[in-house]
Amino acid sequence: MTIGHHLDALHGLPAYTFPGPEHRPRPVEPDAVAWRVSADVYDANENWTDAFARFCATVDTTRVRALAAGAWEEAYDTDPTSVIEALTAARDRFPALRALFLGDMVGEECEISWINQTDVTPLLAAFPRLEELGVRGGSGLRFPALSHGALRRLVIETGGLPAEVVRGVGGSDLPALEHLDLWLGTPEYGGDSEAADLAPILSGARLPNLRHLALRNSEMQDAVAAAVASAPVVARLEVLDLSMGVLTDEGAAALLGGQPLTHLKKLDLHHHYLSEPLLERVRQTLEPAGVEVALDRGDAEEDAEDDGTVWRYVAVGE
Repeated sequence: MTIGHHLDALHGLPAYTFPGPEHRPRPVEPDAVAWRVSADVYDANENWTDAFARFCATVDTTRVRALAAGAWEEAYDTDPTSVIEALTAARDRFPALRALFLGDMVGEECEISWINQTDVTPLLAAFPRLEELGVRGGSGLRFPALSHGALRRLVIETGGLPAEVVRGVGGSDLPALEHLDLWLGTPEYGGDSEAADLAPILSGARLPNLRHLALRNSEMQDAVAAAVASAPVVARLEVLDLSMGVLTDEGAAALLGGQPLTHLKKLDLHHHYLSEPLLERVRQTLEPAGVEVALDRGDAEEDAEDDGTVWRYVAVGE
């Protein structure tokens, strides 16, 4: 599966694409939408930094609350260093900014595992009051450990998340973080982490306010589920999301055999490879306690070869 839609909302605000140079922007209150600034990936007539400069000259940026950086030119071959530099240079023009998303692209613009990224932490350093940061694309992505006192939501969407990034997130002090969503992906696209790399996150020591944990889109979903089963952080969660990956009966049984999950508001396992008996066990264990369980199999279909080899796939790869 590929990503076919841009963000429709950010920070609780409906997304609105800043028009290209050939169109006059319609009147929009700067604080009423999440602005998306974008350029064409292929044969761009205007590069991203020029589009952003035009945005800053057109919109009252002192009132902008949410901003998505969409496609930049040749994103399949060029990282967003110039995008990050433009954003950080303009920090003083965005006193109300609380949410940033870097790489709001769909498959037609650039497949998720082809999006080049870089060190995104300068955005957090430049915007100490930022409450939400989202990133799409894992190629070249870096996230060295840091401290940030305001960040409440961190989302990193990839077809393969480098272990270095997982360890960087786990080593960060994020006392306000409530929502963490990591798409771990597959080794084929750079997802080289192991379940052990998640230990600092699962301990919850640096994430005292975490309530929503998503570790998904993973080829090692059974190992993740087994690690989560005894993780200290789970006791304080409201939502646990292990969806979009290669979760089989082995992982689900380990999860149910660990600490109780009946305190959760929701357990999301959609896009899975569970048998009907295991699905029924999940339902019988959690639904009577009032836990919402998401168990839609979606497009998680197995491919079997003549020699008995079975292939299973994450929801979002290339």
